[in-house]
Amino acid sequence: MAEITAAMVKALREETGLGMMDCKKALDETKGDVEKAKDLLRKKGAIKAEQKSARATSEGLVCIVQTSDKLSAAMVEVRCETDFCARNEIFSGMVAKVADMALKAPAGKVEASSEITTAVQTVLAQIGENMSFARGVKVSASRIGTYLHHNRKVGVLVGVEGEVADDVLADLCMHIAFADPMGISVDDVPADVVAKEKQLATEAAIASGKPADIAEKMVSGKMRKFLEERALIEQLHAREDKYGKKKVKEILGAAKVTAFARFAVGT
Repeated sequence: MAEITAAMVKALREETGLGMMDCKKALDETKGDVEKAKDLLRKKGAIKAEQKSARATSEGLVCIVQTSDKLSAAMVEVRCETDFCARNEIFSGMVAKVADMALKAPAGKVEASSEITTAVQTVLAQIGENMSFARGVKVSASRIGTYLHHNRKVGVLVGVEGEVADDVLADLCMHIAFADPMGISVDDVPADVVAKEKQLATEAAIASGKPADIAEKMVSGKMRKFLEERALIEQLHAREDKYGKKKVKEILGAAKVTAFARFAVGT
């Protein structure tokens, strides 16, 4: 059995971020084998995560990072139980590391890798609150726009191809944060959402007692408005004070939105 020194305990603590007593206990149990001690601490972290998994996580943080060439960016949301935890520097630092991990993934939806899960569980073991990787996304494009609200609870990521001024790109991010579109174009609005809305519009038109042809026009008009209000490029830009009553696609001109995401903690 290797002698367990204070230096070994300190090194294990610095590597895992866990308490001195936890690290000392793990080294005792593994007879001084540092690698086995790390595995043991990870297993204990996973058990703690499982025990706390039923507790609600409605707080947390959003984090956005970009590559040095600014052609790709990733956004993640990590949730916890309380705002007190969300403001903890250890939790905040972990969320930033998770965002860096997401940036290494392919463009599109980012799933929780074993590396991400381990990072979250390590901090769970330190702080003692339930926490989880909620979602992540990576966008690659010739122009990347980002917005992160000052409280780090709402974030926006958008990719654009074509010429677009910096202020227009920044305003586009602000618009997405405010308007919360469901897709880029009307074709991107989820089919189940469209079907449900059409059913409700049809029932309302029939209940009004209008003739069939009039009822059909009523449904058509409601659906057109519904889709325009939820498709990004068809929406009236939120900055009416700057652009007037223009749709997003009019302001972008020849530039095209290729992808976007809006994260709001807990939603």
